[in-house]
Amino acid sequence: MTQRMNVESFNLDHRTVAAPYIRLADRKRLPHGDVISKYDLRFTQPNVAHLEMDTVHSLEHLFAEHSRDHAETVLDFSPMGCQTGFYLVLAGEPSDDDVRALVEATLGDILGADEVPAANEVQCGWGAHHTLAGAKAAAQQFLARRDEWAQVTK
Repeated sequence: MTQRMNVESFNLDHRTVAAPYIRLADRKRLPHGDVISKYDLRFTQPNVAHLEMDTVHSLEHLFAEHSRDHAETVLDFSPMGCQTGFYLVLAGEPSDDDVRALVEATLGDILGADEVPAANEVQCGWGAHHTLAGAKAAAQQFLARRDEWAQVTK
């Protein structure tokens, strides 16, 4: 890979990463001085494993809703098309410890959830395509390996 790509993750050698991890993927300073930080939350090993789509969908709903209970800086939580993780976009320049604490607290909320928020045809474009059990299992697996979150590469 010699040509530099515009998308940061396309420049990441996915063969060298070791999921699960939390990685600062990008930080941008906007014209008026505001800063946006994008984190790569990698749940499964790229090109080896992936999350099922109904699990991805449910984690997206759960994390997007519950993370905002812990931080006013959450701007977005979006799934990766490869189904191996998510992008967490935050306002400002949080410390790695603050991001890990936010993720840990939110995943704890997911483990205690009784339902997937907005999992209905009024609030969601595919309201029947959810699995609370799948989301909880993925959250538990990610949490169980929290001591590995800071190590991105093998």
